[in-house]
Amino acid sequence: MGSLLLVSEADLEVLFNETLAARRRVYEAAGATPLEKLELGTDEEVYVKREDTSPIHAYKWRGAYNRMKLLSDEERERGVVCASAGNHAQGVALAARKLGTTATIYMPRSTPLMKQEAVKSIGGAAVKVILEGDAYDAASAAAKALAAETGQTFVHPYDDMAVIAGQGTMADEIVMAGVGAFDVVYLQIGGGGMAAGVACWLKRYYPEIEVVGVEGVDQASMAAAVKNGSPVTLDYLDVFCDGTAVKRAGDLTSQFCAKLMDRFVTVTNAEVCAAVQLLWERLRAIPEPAGAMGLAAWMKERERCRGKRVLTIMCGGNMDFGQLSWIVRHAGIGSAHRKYYRFEIEERPGALLSLLETFPEGVNIVEFQHGAVQGRSAKPVIGVDAMPQVLALFEQSLQGLGIPYEDATGQEDVEFRIIHYDASMLVRPLFIRIEFPERPGALKEFLGNNCQDASIVYFNYNYTGERVGRALIGFDFANEAARSAFCEAVLERDTVLRYAKEISADALRRIV
Repeated sequence: MGSLLLVSEADLEVLFNETLAARRRVYEAAGATPLEKLELGTDEEVYVKREDTSPIHAYKWRGAYNRMKLLSDEERERGVVCASAGNHAQGVALAARKLGTTATIYMPRSTPLMKQEAVKSIGGAAVKVILEGDAYDAASAAAKALAAETGQTFVHPYDDMAVIAGQGTMADEIVMAGVGAFDVVYLQIGGGGMAAGVACWLKRYYPEIEVVGVEGVDQASMAAAVKNGSPVTLDYLDVFCDGTAVKRAGDLTSQFCAKLMDRFVTVTNAEVCAAVQLLWERLRAIPEPAGAMGLAAWMKERERCRGKRVLTIMCGGNMDFGQLSWIVRHAGIGSAHRKYYRFEIEERPGALLSLLETFPEGVNIVEFQHGAVQGRSAKPVIGVDAMPQVLALFEQSLQGLGIPYEDATGQEDVEFRIIHYDASMLVRPLFIRIEFPERPGALKEFLGNNCQDASIVYFNYNYTGERVGRALIGFDFANEAARSAFCEAVLERDTVLRYAKEISADALRRIV
């Protein structure tokens, strides 16, 4: 591991003492955050450090305030500069306002408006926000150039001893919580400041603790640095967990992490989504994606952790509202409870219903993507939710019945809900929008009651978590009598549906 092993016990002692000194500073800005046990209904002991409850809804205020508290009077007069896509910017803004200095904050142009407004709201007249570039690197370069030109202090988001020590104060609160020693801690890593500071403190008080560094699959810059012996720049960076999206680990933090991390683990975005769901269900807390990474790693290694006391950090709750829909859709995939199957069935009336009749109890349909195309067969995509063991039995049943299928989870057309559809095939089409009780079997009951004589040529349904399900379904009929009978049964007297409405000709043209 080369130079990254040069961190000595003396260096750890320096960081420990810096964190000890930071305790006297950071609580001028805010108080301690809670440590909560995750109630899982089992004998497992998993604790969550709730940094989302801080004044900026993330831990970054700790390091920013500790570093800026050390500014000389002259440095405070000149002001500071930083670059950030979110939480660090808010921490600097908070410190600037409380310490009576000014901050010029560079943010990428792609930064969500919510985060820009949060920085301005927290800092008030003390901050100036400048949008620069499309990614953090461009904003950081501009901030460093301004600092060099004006003599203002550049406040690094992670690669600074005072910043690392400030982040480490959360570990002091964990120890002081009085719940006892932990066997393993999962620490998400972006630049590595929080991981280094927290790990240093925890290993002093819990010498036997296993420290696991957690990174996103396409964000693992720290593991790459440790393996290489020096920081490397990733060719590609996934930004779903934007709080940990760092292309190159810090020079200083990578040395500490090489010394303090016992091992590294990566998590997928879908696994993070599953952890977000668990935090909502158990704590009624919604973290930003990076805030759930530690818990996602525990969920991935749950069996390995049986009988151990586990610590995780919910490092932030500053999520853009627009991410919620993607998280909801992928949470089931991440917990192995949801799969998308592409079937192959005959293009004839009743074929889709016959397929659905093979679905056993315990397999809930959460999504339909189907459109008629030229050819003798149709290939509907059906998303289902079930326990992993039930899904395994379901697949065995399909194989036994000789029903062709493939696992389409994550395939691009499924991911982006591209429903292929050929309108020229239709003879007597009828498109309806329906609402039905969102309960197991309701949709299959509707199809069984009404669709024996109709070809389903379009089916668009996605579970939304409401008490009613909504679907847009297209049918085609061999003759006008069958079409009229269907209209009478469905639009006038069907007892399953809460709402059914025929799509107008104008709307139909937009669909096809």
